[in-house]
Amino acid sequence: MGKLCYNPPEGCDNMIDFQRLDLSQKAAYEQYLMNATERGCEYSFSNLYLWGKQHAAFIHGCVALFSHFNGRSVYPFPIGDGDKRQVIAEILEDAKERGIPCRIIGITNEEQAFLESEFPGVFHLRIDRNSFDYVYDINDLADLRGRKYQKKRNHFNRFQAMHPDYQVLPLNEETRPAAMELVKSWYAKRAETDPEGDYLLEQLALKRVFKHFDELGMEGCVLMEGGQALALAMGSRMSPTTFDIQFEKGREDVDGAYAAINCEFARYLRLKYPEAQFLNREEDMGLEGLRKAKLSYLPHHMVEKYWAYLVEDLNEN
Repeated sequence: MGKLCYNPPEGCDNMIDFQRLDLSQKAAYEQYLMNATERGCEYSFSNLYLWGKQHAAFIHGCVALFSHFNGRSVYPFPIGDGDKRQVIAEILEDAKERGIPCRIIGITNEEQAFLESEFPGVFHLRIDRNSFDYVYDINDLADLRGRKYQKKRNHFNRFQAMHPDYQVLPLNEETRPAAMELVKSWYAKRAETDPEGDYLLEQLALKRVFKHFDELGMEGCVLMEGGQALALAMGSRMSPTTFDIQFEKGREDVDGAYAAINCEFARYLRLKYPEAQFLNREEDMGLEGLRKAKLSYLPHHMVEKYWAYLVEDLNEN
């Protein structure tokens, strides 16, 4: 292994002044996000806000992030057009002063090349297939055209035949009670069928999204019939042309509910945002069934991601 070429920056004796992300930072954060190259779903402000302990620092023309993920502290790769090399250097010092391993996540192919060029010999990068995001052409999901989507159309057509009077309504104050009742019943069913499943974090995230729906800039729609919600979907804008689809829930006793909400939400977003081109339906987390389901919708492309570890930390283990 070659000699490490990283030299700590002068005057970097203190930890980065990370602050807990709150709603007041949304506009400032999204100025960086909207101008960034394609990012993974973990960079969505609403995801950062909804899923627990996320912190940010606006330094050197970038946003540095510090997250607690699956019981580990990690640093998502910084976003922004500023001095990323300086930010990474300070992240290295920050991890050292905190006494934690320096793990950088959400690294794209371009950023992998940046780390290898700017910090030769410092990082070992590993591809993280389980966190690849599935990105779809919005027209593919809205129209389900061609033989390749025949099975999906069949599911949707069966739903329409069984529920000819269903309505596609925006998720708002009027439909929120029915949507929340659907979520409540969904988890009650899951407690019966999957008693070992851990859904607490998702339940907390959904509680927060209903509470701060408008402040987070969320979009959502509900399939309604007879005053009851059959399915719902929610998401938020990731870039001028991409929406992140963050939550989907459907009644498990309603055949085709998920096929229907998938298609109808794509149509809803396309109509409301004609500039939208892509839907990011997030990762599969290594779950075989979820991976199969996401692949079956034929993604336009994947957002590939890497983790970076310090070589010296790996050598000590």
